[in-house]
Amino acid sequence: MKRKLSAAIGLAGVFLFAAGILWVGQGFSQSADLIEQIGTSGNVNWSTGIIEATGIGAPPERYYGKPQARPMALRAAQVDAYRNLLELVKGVRVDATTEVRDFTTSSDVIRTQVEGMVRGAQVIKRDYMSDGTVEVTIRMNMNGDFANAILPIPKVVKSEQFDRPGAPLAPQAPAAPAPEPPAAGGTVFTGMVVDARGLQARPAMSPKIVDEAGQEVYGSMLVSREYAVQQGMTGYARDLGAAQSNPRVTNNPVTVKGIKTEGPGRANIVISSGDAGKIRSAADNLSFLKKARVMIVLD
Repeated sequence: MKRKLSAAIGLAGVFLFAAGILWVGQGFSQSADLIEQIGTSGNVNWSTGIIEATGIGAPPERYYGKPQARPMALRAAQVDAYRNLLELVKGVRVDATTEVRDFTTSSDVIRTQVEGMVRGAQVIKRDYMSDGTVEVTIRMNMNGDFANAILPIPKVVKSEQFDRPGAPLAPQAPAAPAPEPPAAGGTVFTGMVVDARGLQARPAMSPKIVDEAGQEVYGSMLVSREYAVQQGMTGYARDLGAAQSNPRVTNNPVTVKGIKTEGPGRANIVISSGDAGKIRSAADNLSFLKKARVMIVLD
């Protein structure tokens, strides 16, 4: 009996270990934050909005044992870390169809801005190995300047020439179709938590929440650029309770269940028309959407 019990426990352990390998192999680490591992050179922490990369450097062989060895190894490690960070940044998902590399390829201005921000990344750790090599870790924030350069949210630009009294009106671009206005009355919420576990959804800088008819419930059409740049369009978590109690959504968030993903990048979440109607039922709910008070829970 004991042998059978031991065998059963051992078999269960094998399955759990294998499942853990499979889960980590999908690119997300087993931590409280939603951290996407990118190869062996770095990761994207979608919960904190931080990208980290590591680089390893060694001095030329002829300098081993000499005073110049350590500074040269450190310099080589930093160059390697910045190169790895640039590759990580280019692979960050912007939305369900694009990555940062799509913007840097199509715009010289954005490419220059991104490369400049990568070169300005903060060195947070230096490890000196016994064999003379050095490992450097650097860090960059996805919010702030980086989000300002990348997020596909129209910038509000004012021109003195057209804004002064009596001046002709500035030409206007065709307006995007406006979402349906919310109904009168309804429950007022302070934020939204989208439970997208089990959908194999993926995080992105500019995800969308849409209803079953494909109409946008939350996205670049509704959010204020100022809030999105400062704190990101959404927060990400791996635990539903932690998301519901996150200060981002304050004290009375509505929790909705994602029913599927949309788009090749699996970053857009579809919720039921009933849940969408619940959010749209009170005009005041547009306030929390504008302020990017949205959390998404992923596996």
